[in-house]
Amino acid sequence: MYDSKPFFYGTGRRKSSVARVRVYNGTGQITINDRDIDDYFGLETLKLIVRQPLAETNTEGKFDIVCRVAGGGVTGQAGAIRHGLSRALLQYDAELRPALKKAGFLTRDPRMKERKKYGLKGARRAPQFSKR
Repeated sequence: MYDSKPFFYGTGRRKSSVARVRVYNGTGQITINDRDIDDYFGLETLKLIVRQPLAETNTEGKFDIVCRVAGGGVTGQAGAIRHGLSRALLQYDAELRPALKKAGFLTRDPRMKERKKYGLKGARRAPQFSKR
C-alpha cells in the first residue's frame, strides 16, 4: 500500500531499542511492526508517549505512521518511536523544531543499562562480605 508513496523518515533510539519511522500523508493510522498501535501496546500511557509529537505540533490525523521497532522492552520501544517520529516531522517541516526541542523529543535519552563488572554480582553489587 505504501510502497510507492513519498514519505518522511526518522530513526529513533532509546535504551537498547531502535525504531525506523516512516510518516506518510494520510488519516492518522499508526502501524507498528505490521500491527495496529492498539494491538501492539496494551497500556494507554505507551500509546500516549508515541502520539506526543503529533499532539505537540497539532498534526494529529494528518499522517499515517509506519514503524519498525526492535530491541528492548515496551517502554524503550515507545520512547524510540517518539524520537523517530519527532525526527521525521522535522523532515516534513523544519518550523516544528522549536516546539519539539522545547518538549525534549529531539534529545536521545542516553540512559543505558550499566555493564556487569568482573568480581561483582551485577554492575555494582559486590559479593556479601564475611568477616570470618
